[in-house]
Amino acid sequence: MTPPEPLIIVVALLLDLLIGDPRWFPHPVVAAGKLISALDDRLRLPWLDEKIAGVLLLVAVVGAMMGGGYLLLRLCAGIHPLAGITASVILCFSCLAVRSLHVESGRVAEALRSGDIVAARHNLSWIVGRDTDALDEPEIWRALVETVAENSSDGIIAPLFWLTLGGPLAALAFKGVSTLDSMVGYKNERYLQMGWASARMDDLLNFIPARLTALLMICAAPLAGCSARGAFRIVLRDRLKHPSPNSAHPEAAAAGALGVQLGGVSTYSGVTSLKEHIGDPHRPLDGTSYDRMIKLMYISTLLMAAACTGAAFSLRGFGAPIF
Repeated sequence: MTPPEPLIIVVALLLDLLIGDPRWFPHPVVAAGKLISALDDRLRLPWLDEKIAGVLLLVAVVGAMMGGGYLLLRLCAGIHPLAGITASVILCFSCLAVRSLHVESGRVAEALRSGDIVAARHNLSWIVGRDTDALDEPEIWRALVETVAENSSDGIIAPLFWLTLGGPLAALAFKGVSTLDSMVGYKNERYLQMGWASARMDDLLNFIPARLTALLMICAAPLAGCSARGAFRIVLRDRLKHPSPNSAHPEAAAAGALGVQLGGVSTYSGVTSLKEHIGDPHRPLDGTSYDRMIKLMYISTLLMAAACTGAAFSLRGFGAPIF
């Protein structure tokens, strides 16, 4: 795995900003999800330790993602160099989620603004893991800000980070791990052992990107009409206030920049979870907070893209092959 040409990063990001994740597109994350579902039951053998089964699941899914990507790149490059470049761009584009994060969260915001809280709860259920049926309007806005902040790291900054370091294969490996964590990385009876390896690997791969996201949001805050000083202060104070070693970093930066308080009580599959509060409630959680969060996300993305393009030039130069 080697870094891609800088132009590939730029074109992939532009494609994502323009068209997002069209439903007709054969997305590798969907394929990964189907593979995980198929292997989940098949690896639960009476004689096989669940933790070992979880390791095998991790290796199989990541190996399939990287192997499939490698074969596609080699096949297309063998047909024509332009086909190889196109395949690389498409794979990189498929690993990013800027526009889709805006579109999916925007559906929730639009429903709230039109007064349809039932539709808002339903739309929210597609993008968060918590129970949404009983959430009131402020709690829905809180969930929106939290998920956009966290997914700015998981769905945008982290893929760009791994794409810059190792090209489309590294980005695909990250997406495979991220998909595994979202499907089996739960601390419940079914996945406590089986999902352990995937959850720990996700923590590892997101360690640097989560902290980068916090730094980028601090830098982006003044450009988004938010407080860089508040973001910096809350990151220092609240960056570890989360069960995950990474999630509180972008959430703390967002909360401090927006002047809002995140965290509190959430329910997952009927089980109540009390998370420590992040940030201070200087401003209400409402549509204005969401709009500023979206601005933070976009500006942080552009700052990261600029850094990644510069890093790719340094790592590869202009005349290097694409993989």
